[in-house]
Amino acid sequence: KLPKVLLIGDSIMNGYRSHVIKGLKGKATVDCWLTPVHLKSEGLHEDLVKVTSFRQYDVIHFNIGLHGWPKGLILTQEYPALLKVYVATLEKHAPSAKLILGSTTQVHEKGKEGPNKEINPTIVRRNNMADVIMKDKGITVNDLYVLMSDKLSLVRGDRFHWKPEAYETMGKQIAETIEGKLTDSV
Repeated sequence: KLPKVLLIGDSIMNGYRSHVIKGLKGKATVDCWLTPVHLKSEGLHEDLVKVTSFRQYDVIHFNIGLHGWPKGLILTQEYPALLKVYVATLEKHAPSAKLILGSTTQVHEKGKEGPNKEINPTIVRRNNMADVIMKDKGITVNDLYVLMSDKLSLVRGDRFHWKPEAYETMGKQIAETIEGKLTDSV
């Protein structure tokens, strides 16, 4: 009887999902799709249709960005069109869901706290492009990048992942953002 929420994302989502579930306990049923795909992955849209069709979701919080950074994999000029197609798939197959994009978090230097000088500019550029696309479509952006900008002491040191305290911080903000969308539905 509770509203239905779907979290879509990579290992970063896997880190914060338990905190989101805890934050929405008694307020929503939360499903998760943990996936290592990027916007050019084969079978992405077919899988997305299956996942979003599992239930009639009220809110979908999605993050798709971290696995698409390697140079040459997704060209800068390709990114906007690929993201628009991804969002169109969500809108078509989960038409009653309110969508929230979770921005991609920092890629940091291995073993250090600072952003990776080679990879992180791609993350920033794509987050900026995604912001424009989401704004045009009226989709909320949950800016996890900004949230974590002053918390780089919480990086795990492997370039991509975070310490448990960071995931708790992300999870809290995500749960609050989702709860706001659920409240809007009532």
